[in-house]
Amino acid sequence: MAHVSIIGSGNMGQAIASVVAKGGNTVELFGSADKDQRVTGEIVVLAVPYPVVAQVIAERGDQLAGKIVVDITNPLNFETFDSLVVPADSSAAAEIAAALPQSRVIKAFNTTFAATLASGEVGDVPTTVSIAGDDADAKALLAGVVSAGGLRAVDAGPLSRARELEALGFLQLTLAVGEKISWSGGFALV
Repeated sequence: MAHVSIIGSGNMGQAIASVVAKGGNTVELFGSADKDQRVTGEIVVLAVPYPVVAQVIAERGDQLAGKIVVDITNPLNFETFDSLVVPADSSAAAEIAAALPQSRVIKAFNTTFAATLASGEVGDVPTTVSIAGDDADAKALLAGVVSAGGLRAVDAGPLSRARELEALGFLQLTLAVGEKISWSGGFALV
């Protein structure tokens, strides 16, 4: 059984928490008012918008050392919604990994919406969580949590694949904002 800490109590944080709990794992959810509470999970999910990540690292970086840190962000330009704000040869996950050298950073959950995590389906296909990272054990532990929660987990390769996952997440978000797909839809792996 894994113990998961989720920083961010918005829709994604709550949806991920329900997947974790559904699989019989323990979960603690931290909102913005919980800054004084220590993060204790072996897996820590950063379920906050990309612009907030630097603040979380500044406040909790020491607590994240030695832990598996899951980046779910899509580093969008939230003012224009027309581009990613990380260099084309990098990713938000790579930047987080550089800022947290004592953590095992993996990318996951950024190509799913909260509704598809909660329902467990995209259309009539099981929701798939793509996981990218350089630590095989960290990816396997998260994949076990995801699978126990009733979703499909797919190893998307090394952390360098995070940039493709972020591009896919960006496309999915722009389609939803443009009302071309619903927030309960998205991409599925068949």
